[in-house]
Amino acid sequence: ELEKVYDELDDTRTLCQVLMEPTRIYVKSVISVLHHYRVKRPVQAMSHITGGGLAGNVMRTLGSHLNARINRKSWPLPPVFSFLARQGPIDDEQMFRVFNMGIGYVMIVRPHFVESIRHQLERSGERVTVLGRVTKGTGRLQLV
Repeated sequence: ELEKVYDELDDTRTLCQVLMEPTRIYVKSVISVLHHYRVKRPVQAMSHITGGGLAGNVMRTLGSHLNARINRKSWPLPPVFSFLARQGPIDDEQMFRVFNMGIGYVMIVRPHFVESIRHQLERSGERVTVLGRVTKGTGRLQLV
């Protein structure tokens, strides 16, 4: 019955196909960006968003002296996450703590280099979204 309900959200794939989709590997795109900068170091942190979700993985890379402010509307949420939240039911905080919410990899870069790195990643075939900003703080993720 869940398959039928999910089919209404995504008529190209079943729920099972969506849930069994293999993890994307970003290594070629990331290495390409890193090799582009031989002297400057614009990439400050990186994280493959897996177990621990978006919140846990991003904050683990930043430490306790910084905050991450992420704009939840900066990327389209894949339908499977809305579906899972409703079926649970699972609240938003738990969803962001457990799932990647459609963000597979995060690079934290110096502001001056954002557009250059975005362009390089897009040339490699990646979809790129600027999620938010990093500020001085107390190790908190703020979802706005």
